[in-house]
Amino acid sequence: MVEVALGTALAAIGAGVAIGFAGLGSGIGQGIAAAGSVGAVAEDEDMFARGIIFTALPETQAIYGFLIAILLMVFTIMVPGKEVSAALGLVAIGAGAAIGFAGLGSGMGQGIAASSSVGSVVEDPDMFARGIIFTALPETQAIYGFLIAILLMVFGGLLGG
Repeated sequence: MVEVALGTALAAIGAGVAIGFAGLGSGIGQGIAAAGSVGAVAEDEDMFARGIIFTALPETQAIYGFLIAILLMVFTIMVPGKEVSAALGLVAIGAGAAIGFAGLGSGMGQGIAASSSVGSVVEDPDMFARGIIFTALPETQAIYGFLIAILLMVFGGLLGG
């Protein structure tokens, strides 16, 4: 039986929270956007490519969560013989929560905006660029969460130390 130190276990939880919640937000957002896109394609077959673009936009939140999870694992769990303190483990949970929860809300919001935007493009093709802009706006919350996660890891001693 392998004994895992508390800090390492907490870092693993942080990595799981990062990708788990950010991925959940992306999945829900993409599902909402895809539902709108399917309706748009049913009305106009030429909407397929634009629908794919709108559906893909909420994927970025999962990418942010994935990157933070990988960084947490590389600098804690995957380092042979590294002792991870409970304090560093808590920093890892904070970093994972920052991107996880920000990505959850951002991904869902982006999916809702994408679904509405693709519907408006069916009605007026000139709305495509404006729809992309409206869909990109909810991304900022995920970017904030990503940046806070990086800052927590740097100043909390997980990165660069």
